[in-house]
Amino acid sequence: MDWQTFLDEPAVIAAAVLALGFVVGYLVGRLNQELLSASGVPEAVEGTPFERTAQSLGTSTVEIVARLSSWFIYGIAVLTAIHIAQLLDTDQFWFRITEFIPQVFIAVLVVILGFIVADKAELIVSEYLRSVKLPEVAIIPKLVKYTVLYVAFLIALGQIGVYIQPLLILLLVYTVGVIILGAVAFKDFLVSSAAGIYLLLNQPYGIGDEIRIGEQTGIVQEVDLFVTKIENNGEEYIIPNRRVFDDEIARVRD
Repeated sequence: MDWQTFLDEPAVIAAAVLALGFVVGYLVGRLNQELLSASGVPEAVEGTPFERTAQSLGTSTVEIVARLSSWFIYGIAVLTAIHIAQLLDTDQFWFRITEFIPQVFIAVLVVILGFIVADKAELIVSEYLRSVKLPEVAIIPKLVKYTVLYVAFLIALGQIGVYIQPLLILLLVYTVGVIILGAVAFKDFLVSSAAGIYLLLNQPYGIGDEIRIGEQTGIVQEVDLFVTKIENNGEEYIIPNRRVFDDEIARVRD
């Protein structure tokens, strides 16, 4: 057998394709990792639960996404090599698999990005609402997180051809339910914010004034949209602004 005949053998061509696919997959993965690092992705996902989980497994979000692109190319290379080597006489099957793999790749990528965005959104909302001392507020970051995850899973399922219309209807029902429950559960929150707007615009008292709200007396330390902070004998009281209107309020004169 001469070299030309040997090189024309399907098994040899398949092996070459497989080797080339693994080399290209590795290089693409390394390139994507460098690009993601240079674009600031590690800083963007820092502190998120997904990133902490990845680090506990000895990897990172950037490495997972980069390796995902490598695995995608590896899978294409393996399927192509099997087809060229004619190990299985199932052309239609491999055609469908090859057509389906990019959809699965995108779906997995969407899910990973969904977890990252959901975790980051939860952190941002929690940080933004940190100064709001109302118990109902604690549920808002979780609602934001799971809403983002639900949408991400819907997109991923739609990408792989799953019929998602019932899930879209469920999302609509969920949204309406959140609005209705939010209006009931956060009634005090809305009232406090409305009262805070009034206090900030009219300023019936200011920082340094001594006031009495109900049975609590102290020096005003801070007035924001939701609460008034007063201090008395080293103790700080955080009073929802709605109490300014619900309870008796008086400014103490010297």
